[in-house]
This record gives sequence, structure tokens and C-alpha cells, in this order.
Amino acid sequence: MKNKLGTATTLGFALFAMFFGAGNLILPPFIGLKSGSEWFAAVAGFFTTGIVAPFLGVLTVVLFGTSFTDLGRKVNPLIVTVLAFLIMLCIGPLVAIPRTAAATYEIGIKPLLPGFNNILFSVIFFSIVIFLSISQSKIVDIIGNFLTPLLILSLGILVVMGIMNPPDISKITGISTQESFVFAFHEGYQTLDVLASVIFAGIIISAAIDKGYTNSTDRFKITIAAGLISMIALLFIYGGLIYLGAHSGYPLSENVSRTDLLLHISNNVLGKNGTLVISIAVALACLTTAIALTSAMGSFLKKLTYGKITYNVGVVLTCLISGYFSVKSVEEIIDYAVVILGFVYPITFALILTLLFFGKIIFSRIPFIAAVITAALVASLSVFQHFNLFTESVKQINSWLPLSQHQLGWLIPSFLAFFITAAFNSGRKNHFKSLNTD
Repeated sequence: MKNKLGTATTLGFALFAMFFGAGNLILPPFIGLKSGSEWFAAVAGFFTTGIVAPFLGVLTVVLFGTSFTDLGRKVNPLIVTVLAFLIMLCIGPLVAIPRTAAATYEIGIKPLLPGFNNILFSVIFFSIVIFLSISQSKIVDIIGNFLTPLLILSLGILVVMGIMNPPDISKITGISTQESFVFAFHEGYQTLDVLASVIFAGIIISAAIDKGYTNSTDRFKITIAAGLISMIALLFIYGGLIYLGAHSGYPLSENVSRTDLLLHISNNVLGKNGTLVISIAVALACLTTAIALTSAMGSFLKKLTYGKITYNVGVVLTCLISGYFSVKSVEEIIDYAVVILGFVYPITFALILTLLFFGKIIFSRIPFIAAVITAALVASLSVFQHFNLFTESVKQINSWLPLSQHQLGWLIPSFLAFFITAAFNSGRKNHFKSLNTD
């Protein structure tokens, strides 16, 4: 309690490292490459979905409890539990954790040891994750005090050197300022950080409680301080990587490999030491995220099964499933993740935004349930579209939905459903009050 700055820094660095995984490292350079001279607009777009939106997720959880499932008191326990399960699958063994291992292999191991078997690497990677995840109480300190400073140092060297001596000038790619913003905005979904934020918030809050911040007001302040520190660090790294992508001189084509682009940038900026530096950065970024996500999944399975699956068993199961999917390439994982994220993201966003803005003034559960269900119905259109189901009907509905071209077709319908049910519910309450008065 005495060293609030030290605690906030440790928690902030831990939160940064939890967020900063495989997608966060390989996506920004590609965004910069595609945006070219409009790279600054791309920074703004990625900042919105990759930094601000996750911070809102953390803020929502800390306002209404100590974990994501606590939001069930404001909405519906079953709905929140089902949503939490879907989120955990996305940020856990199906997408995010396998991607950390695949990215580490492709960027950190393969360039240095071309003949190293990816299955053997997966076994080694997840063995380390299991070892470091078992000590649940020490995870935040391990990440925040030791691993994150090394991560920021290695990435900081790359970003600062690249900004001081850019490999090339930014080129006009034919993409407008608005298009650059929208593209980066969409790419921010692939970080999975909005989904992860509502889960990571619980880890950070628990760590704050362990450090003596048991009072809700003190806990809120220290969590927000940690969130702001992580936002500043993320903005510096994201902005630098987007800038480097725009000034990379790498040829832009339809089949650009995100991992090859990152290796190209690191070698151009740091010469022969570039591969080693980026290998260290990738290993640390992916390892810290994998540890945090595995720990979160282990805790979730324990809570979901009322202790029938212990934390340690949950950790091992998560690593086994993640290891199976991790032998796929990063591009393959990103491709199949699109349809899953297109469904889960809108639902999570709708829940976060309605609770954040109206959770303290609307006490009925019905408006929040209506918003979530409406977002789920609209989000299902992307699933139908992906599998070519009801093609004409989906196209027609999307043409009616405002903002659907920006993948935000769920936004206005879910808020309309919220306001209509809130007004109706308020009207019913007033009606019953007048009857009682009479």
C-alpha cells in the first residue's frame, strides 16, 4: 500500500504484457505497410479498437465487481457465463494461445534454426507455459517485474532505432485517410484484446487485492492507474511498429506474410542483430500472453466446474489443446479466427458499452439482455455469410443496417433494443406506481 506508484507500474506492465501477444506484434507493421503515407490515421484507428476498447473492458469489470462473471448480477448469470465460455475459447485454446506459439516459432525460432521441428518446439513452449502458470499467485509479479521490462526494452530498441533511421520513405498506396482508419480499426479486432480485457481485469484486480488494495475505491484507483500505464506503453509500441511498416520499403501485394514483413523490418533497422532482437521480443511477448491466458483459462474451468477440474488440471488441458492447434501457421490461425471473432466481438462490445454508460443508472436486467441478444442476432449474419448460408437475405439485411460496411451493423440495433426496453420497463414501473398510489 505504501508504494502506490510501484504497484501501479508492476500491474500496468503486467497488463501491457498480457495484452501484447502475437497479434499485437505482427499486425501493426502490416497496417503501416498497407496505409503508407496515411499511417497516422491508421495509428488512430488501431488505437481505438486495440487500446481504448480494451481499457473500457477493464473499466467495466472494475466498476461492477472483481471478475467478468460478476457482471451476471447486472445482466443474467447464464448469459454472462455462456459469453465468458465463448470468450475463453477465443482467447484460450482455439485462437490466441496457439497463435502465440505459432508466431514464436515462425519469427523467433525458424529464422535462427531453420531445421527445428515445429511440433518439438510446441512441446517445449507449452512445457514452459505450464511451469510458469502453475504458480498462480506469482504470475503478475513474474510478468510485471521481470519479463515485461525485457520485452519493452527489446521492442523499444527496434522502434527508436527505426524512427531515427527509417529504412525507406512512406509511399502513397492509394488508400485514403478514412480507409486507412477503418482498415486499422478492423484489424484491431484481431488482437483479441477487447475479449481478453474482461478476463485480464480479474487477474489484475486479484493481484491488487493481494497487495492490500481491498477497499473498492482504492482498488478502482490502482486498476485505472495500471490501465493508463499499459495504454501509454501500448501506444508507443503500436505507433512505432505502424510507422516502421509504412517506412519499410517492403513490396505490397495480396499475399504479404505478416511474419516475413516483421523480420524484414528488424533486419533493415538493426542489421544482422535484427533477427536476434526480434526473436527475443517475440518470445517474451508471446510467452507472457500465453502464461496469462493459460492461467485465466485454468481459473475459469475451476470456477465453471465448481472445482471438479482443478486449476492445475485446467492449465494442462489448455496447453494440450493449444499445442494441437499451434502447429498451424499464423496465417491459417488468423483465417479461421475471423468467423469466430465476428460473432463474439459484437456481443462482448454491446455488453461492455451498455454497462459502462448505463449500468449505474438502469437497474433492470431486461435492457441489457435485449442489447446482448440483438447484437448476437446481428453478429450471426457474419457466420451465415462466411458459410454462404441465406446469401441473398443476409446481403439485403446488411444493406439495411447502418455501419454494416464497417462491421458495426450491430451497434445501432443493440442500442435501440436497449433504449426501447428501458423505456418500456420504466413506463411499466410508473404505471404500477400510479396504481399503488390510487
